[in-house]
This record gives sequence, C-alpha cells and structure tokens, in this order.
Amino acid sequence: MNNIIIHSKFSSYSTAISKAISDFETSGITVLKGDRNTIKSLKIEGLHLNIKQFKTPNVFNSFVYKYIRKSKARRSYEYGNLLTQKSILTPTPIAYFEASSWFGLKQSYYVSQHVAYDFDFRVLIHDLKFPNRVEILKQFTAFTFKLHEENVNFLDHSPGNTLIVKTDVAQYDFYLIDLNRMRFEAMNFKKRMHNFRRLWLSKAMIQIMSKEYAVLSETPLTEIQSGMLHYSRQFQKKIDTKKLKRSGRKMVFKSTD
Repeated sequence: MNNIIIHSKFSSYSTAISKAISDFETSGITVLKGDRNTIKSLKIEGLHLNIKQFKTPNVFNSFVYKYIRKSKARRSYEYGNLLTQKSILTPTPIAYFEASSWFGLKQSYYVSQHVAYDFDFRVLIHDLKFPNRVEILKQFTAFTFKLHEENVNFLDHSPGNTLIVKTDVAQYDFYLIDLNRMRFEAMNFKKRMHNFRRLWLSKAMIQIMSKEYAVLSETPLTEIQSGMLHYSRQFQKKIDTKKLKRSGRKMVFKSTD
C-alpha cells in the first residue's frame, strides 16, 4: 500500500515526483549517505528537489508509524508547512511518500525544494575568524527568538540543522532542516534556554547571543547568560560522558584518605 501526498502548488509535477521517488536508488546525486537516512538531489522539469529517504524502521516502529504515530516523512512535510505559515524559512515542502503493508510502515520519503545555501551554523563554531561572525550570531539569535515567539520548539536545534544564506552585505536568512522532531507549544523561559543546548556554544558565543536575546526578550542579561550556560554545559557534559564510555576508558579518582 502506497500513499503519496503532493502539495497543491506542485500538483502539475505529480507524475515526475512519483517517478523520482520510485527511481530513488538509481537517480539523482547523493548529498548525504548516513546510517539512518539518505538524501539525494535531482532536477525534474526545471524543479530542483531534495528527496530524503528515511531508514527502514524496525518491526516495532514499523507498527507504530503505521497505526499510532505519524511517520517521520509525514511529520517533516506537515511541520514544514506549519513553519511556512508562520513565515519561518525552511526548504519548501513539496511531498511525502509512504510505502506500507498491513503489518506496518516499510519505507518513507520527504521531498522538498532545494536551497542553495552558503554555509551552516557549524562553521561559526569551528572558524573563529569567519567573516562577519558576530553579526551572524546576533541574527541567528533573533531567528531563534522568532521561533520561540511563534511557539516553535525545534527539538533538533543543532549546528547542522540550520542552513544560512547570505542575502546582502550583512544580512542573512536562516532555513531549518531535519524537521521531524518539533513541538508547537508555549515557550516559557526554561524551554527557551533549554532549546539552545544542542548548538555546542562556547562561552564567547553565549556572551554574544545572550546579549541579543536579552534585548529582544526584555529579560535581564544575567538570567539569559545563566540559563544558556547552564543548559549548554549540561548537554556538553552528557555528550562527553557518552564519548568517554564508548572509548572504553574508565575515569580514575584519587583517594582522599
């Protein structure tokens, strides 16, 4: 059983989009080949697409995505449309496809319009001399503030999930990708600060971004800095601990006797 939903604006491409999905393994240029997902880029009838193939779910999740919870492809498509309605940039949602049996979901795809971006947030972490870095961090903070004001809790707000397009000398647009983990809910102070945790911010970055967020939110700077720093360090410590465990090393503590 197959189910394909195509946005009404792209209905004239229905046949071409369906064929692109069915020919996924043999067509297009591979943009990402990961353990979980594969993304390919291709052009059909003048339309530049990105097609994301999600990992085939295990038996349990297959049943869940068929009968209990929406698939990742469907969530990506629906969340993308909700973001667009809120004037939050994301690659234009075009379609999603699900292949299933009575036992559960077998395969799913999300189709969006390709965005020719200049860089992503990761370069701001690794390149301290990146051109106009401070201004980009400020504008990214304003972008995140808008998410929060629009009651968008992007659970995967991490360095690789924001594409950045330079639109003018010192102006930038920010596009959210990897949309399937998101909540649309009222964002209190704790949730807002918690939402910065995955960005792997340095103290210097927190100083820049907290000042901007404090002005935008009309909140005391000390509260913003403290909140960002707390959740960022908490998350980084958690990741470092996992890496240490995976390395097989043991932490040795000196006796105080």
